[in-house]
Amino acid sequence: MVRHKNAREIEGLRAAGDLVGRTLAEVARHVAVGVTTLELDRVAEAFVRAHGAEPAFKGYRVGRNVFPATLCTSVNDQVVHGIPDDRPLEDGDLVSCDCGVVLDGFYGDSAFTFAVGTLSEENRKLCVSTYEALLKGVEAARIGNRIGDIGHAVQSHCEADGFGVVRDLVGHGIGRSLHEEPSVPNFGRAGSGRKMKDGLVICIEPMINLGTDRVITGSDGWTIRAADGTPSAHYEHMVAIRKGGTDVLTTFKYIEDVLGSAPYQEPKPHTTSTERREPIANHPV
Repeated sequence: MVRHKNAREIEGLRAAGDLVGRTLAEVARHVAVGVTTLELDRVAEAFVRAHGAEPAFKGYRVGRNVFPATLCTSVNDQVVHGIPDDRPLEDGDLVSCDCGVVLDGFYGDSAFTFAVGTLSEENRKLCVSTYEALLKGVEAARIGNRIGDIGHAVQSHCEADGFGVVRDLVGHGIGRSLHEEPSVPNFGRAGSGRKMKDGLVICIEPMINLGTDRVITGSDGWTIRAADGTPSAHYEHMVAIRKGGTDVLTTFKYIEDVLGSAPYQEPKPHTTSTERREPIANHPV
């Protein structure tokens, strides 16, 4: 069942989303050649707890599998749900860091793909296209549009750039639970699916591969990889659908402040709505 949020709940979610953004910025300070993703995870957990929150992913259970860390750290061909380990990051790596927190009973969830050292041109283009797709998905998330409009916006952009749009994993609703209805796929037909109404809060998160759209699950039960071994990128924002326009509850501004540049533009609120008219997949973390 989809549960629409009131103004007070949205402010609680905004506070949680803001903490996720600040946590990812703290992680950004430590992303470098030779650093391990385990070290990044320790940084994130210490920061989250120091700010009065709990890691949302640590201890998250799907069947018999329990996620052991604060961050999902997915390196190169790992699409999402990578478990932090002791492998040092290398020059040219991509590392996608997905972070969730619980603050005062509300969940926050966001992800950012970091460059380690100097990226290849093809990996840079992958990151740019994926981030641009996030912005287009946010633009489509407005009253009067439908969930399929978000997926169509992401899919049409990234496929036009020649990249694979993952179909086995999706975005999701969020609130007092980490994953709520509705599912928010990164593919779909414009004008299809549930109509978006005031108070809907969702996570939009393009997961885009350099090559195939197919993925496989690792033996750990969590790590999702591109089936052809090519790199993947992942960015995520929480947004609230409101009468006054789309309200983006997470931000990458803190990350950009740490990195010293703003390689992409932040999504801007929308003040108009247009009349437009759910593919289903599963999203453990």
